[in-house]
Amino acid sequence: MEHVDMISRPRRLRQSGVLRKMVRETRVDKSSLIYPAFVAEGISEKVEIPSMAGQYRHTLDSILYLAEDMLKAGVDKFLLFGIPEEKDEKGSQAYCENGIVQAAMRTLKEHFPELYLIGDVCMCEYTSHGHCGILKGNDVDNDKTLKYLAKTALSQVEAGADMVAPSDMMDGRVLAIRQLLDENGYTNTPIMSYAVKYASSFYGPFREAAGSAPSFGDRKTYQMDYHNIREGIKEALTDVDEGADIIMVKPAMAYGDVISAVKEATCLPVAAYSVSGEYSMVKCAAAAGCVDEAGIICEMAVSSFRAGTDIYATYFAKEIAQYIDEGRIG
Repeated sequence: MEHVDMISRPRRLRQSGVLRKMVRETRVDKSSLIYPAFVAEGISEKVEIPSMAGQYRHTLDSILYLAEDMLKAGVDKFLLFGIPEEKDEKGSQAYCENGIVQAAMRTLKEHFPELYLIGDVCMCEYTSHGHCGILKGNDVDNDKTLKYLAKTALSQVEAGADMVAPSDMMDGRVLAIRQLLDENGYTNTPIMSYAVKYASSFYGPFREAAGSAPSFGDRKTYQMDYHNIREGIKEALTDVDEGADIIMVKPAMAYGDVISAVKEATCLPVAAYSVSGEYSMVKCAAAAGCVDEAGIICEMAVSSFRAGTDIYATYFAKEIAQYIDEGRIG
């Protein structure tokens, strides 16, 4: 048998599962997982989202069973989205004291105080036109929208949110939210900013789930052009200066280069949102027998962490927690 005289053999560290796990460069832990959950008015029981098999619009009752199930799996962070029964031009249910998200937060905190609640701060689910702010003609009025976003964030914190996450992409919204929270005594409430959010085709299933598709036009005047990275760095650094505590990149799967660039440019924790289109692509491909679902879920998550993600928002949070327990990922 031929023997090659080699001193360095990279395969040495791949000889067993124990060894491979010991020398891993990328680690995944349950504490980094956030589960995005939908809660809706006008339904008497949870309703499956057609384009997102296994995901539901929840009632105030069914979301308690969801929370119990997630906590048992080791997932203790929810990112909450609301679907109101009534919508108007100013998205008033977004900042209503008794809005659906606010009611869900109070209910969840009452039953599961250990659950960490993050409020998505945006208006697209609440406006009759489906855009992320107050309209001026056929465009969103950036500066007029800021006070409504800040009011939304404050109402969520008053209802029990531990953190708020503005996803609207209006210029200056982090500062507006920070100032209003501070003025009302919530100086220790963190802001996780969707700082680097692209105008992406990966959001399609979410818009069905949340009933948030714009009634006209698109969101390209406020969400980012996916051709750009340096613009994303500018957005991230602007939000750092305005008081953001965590910077998010959205979507995740096709944006590893952006995650890495943001991680390099800032000193804040970096979150990535594995969005609805990523979830549905996996579920559809798995249902067709084209891919190993568990393997794809693990690989997608690790690729995001490998790129620099510290916090991972994903509809597969429960599955990932299970795979960590099984030793398939971690």
